Amino acid sequence: MERGGTVGSFAGRRPPEQSREVGFKRGIVMIMFTGALAVLASYAAAAEGVKGFVKPAEKDKCPVCGMFVAKYPDWTAEVLFKDGSYAVFDGVKDLMKYYFDMASYGKGRQRADIAAIIVTDYYQVRPADGREAFFVLGSDVYGPMGRELVPFAKESDAREFLKDHRGKRILRFGEITEAIVAELDR
Repeated sequence: MERGGTVGSFAGRRPPEQSREVGFKRGIVMIMFTGALAVLASYAAAAEGVKGFVKPAEKDKCPVCGMFVAKYPDWTAEVLFKDGSYAVFDGVKDLMKYYFDMASYGKGRQRADIAAIIVTDYYQVRPADGREAFFVLGSDVYGPMGRELVPFAKESDAREFLKDHRGKRILRFGEITEAIVAELDR
């Protein structure tokens, strides 16, 4: 005889239908947990390669236009220098103005001093390597300073945005010229 009841009773154990329900619930919890880990791993992988990203402080101003950058986190761009200092911008357009005219805006800095260029991916709203990014020119989306080069970490996202927002073309960092940047302000 089993303790606490007769042979075949479920005393101290769950009936088979409850065991299946508990197992099903545990399976769902495990799937959700695994999914959450996958999302976190994906985010970590996406942030890799943009080491040193600095979240702009409330007092950080764009050296080109003087705007407080922290007010525009979806558009933040930055230049990180080899000495650990940085310059933050309210968008790629001002970053490029700085890049092309560091003598005026950079307080003695030179391009050789740059360790990294970081932009904010428009769809993912997370840091992306500016030198590897894809920039949509001429879309119907405006940044804090008007017409803007809209950055994406993935070319497929840039192509989708180009189509959806009537962009003119996609550029890589090295294809952006002073003339293109000047045209954005006209």
